[in-house]
Amino acid sequence: MPEKIRCGLLGINHSHALDVLEVLQAHPDYELVGVCEPDASVRALFEGKLNGAPWLVKEALLGDASIQAVAVESDVPRLLALGQEVIAAGKHLHLDKPAGHDLAAFKSLLDSAEQKDLLVQMGYMFRYNPGFDLIRQGYVEGWFGDAYAITASMCTDLTPEKRTRMAFHPGGVMLELGCHLIDIVLLLLGPPTKAAPYLRHDGNFDDGLADNTLAVLEYPHGLVTVHVAAMEPQAFPARHFKLEGPLGTALLQPLEPPAIRLALRQEAGPYKTGVHAPSLPDLPRHQRDFTDFAACIRGEKVFGYAKSHDLAVQRTVLQACGIAF
Repeated sequence: MPEKIRCGLLGINHSHALDVLEVLQAHPDYELVGVCEPDASVRALFEGKLNGAPWLVKEALLGDASIQAVAVESDVPRLLALGQEVIAAGKHLHLDKPAGHDLAAFKSLLDSAEQKDLLVQMGYMFRYNPGFDLIRQGYVEGWFGDAYAITASMCTDLTPEKRTRMAFHPGGVMLELGCHLIDIVLLLLGPPTKAAPYLRHDGNFDDGLADNTLAVLEYPHGLVTVHVAAMEPQAFPARHFKLEGPLGTALLQPLEPPAIRLALRQEAGPYKTGVHAPSLPDLPRHQRDFTDFAACIRGEKVFGYAKSHDLAVQRTVLQACGIAF
């Protein structure tokens, strides 16, 4: 077995943080050295929730040359500043999503990592989802033809406390959740020619959160809609991603655990003409992400996500949040 990669967490109040902590504690490729939370008020909220992982001061995490990688799992406003500290310390970075809300700062972080030959893996878990794997494979192999439409929805039902945390940005839930879907859209189709945001506050809450949001992305031969709302009861089973092309469609619903329906006009890949519902494995979030990250850190494979893609995703996410460039 190869030597384990020593890794730590910086920040602990991202919505994915405790899941990432659990994955790293159990993952055979990693030795989790501990968690650093620079904000004392946040640290107090997570006392007793680290499943035995020790607290570290920042100097112990970033100053230890034996620690090769750090996962930044803070709230969104702090992601880029903490991520830049990780790169400055010479460590590979898993940066949770979205990539903050300042495109220039994100580009600076990626440029610094490139200069130091360090990896930056974004926390877009659908990159490692078997349902999206199948859609991406089918699209590359031409099963569906050129897509003329994608409709995607990733709604949720937020508590008042979580709503307040997300209200710092005019994009609201589009910034927090729509980024996942936009990442997949750009992996399939590339950057759009235009992105039109529709950001509404329709929930019965006095918090100003953009809680009913829609982005329309235009392509030369098609349209994409991404919808995210914050007050849908039992939202997870209704989350979906539908790709339509002249030769077939793929409907992934729910997204987790993934269930897929393919409708094909002609034989494609291993499938005959007609409707198919292949079974897909239900894999835990983040496990494949960090397996891939470890292999790339060790030089066993080439990292599959270019800086240009991550920048294009973040630009499109911010456009979908009403930010003009």
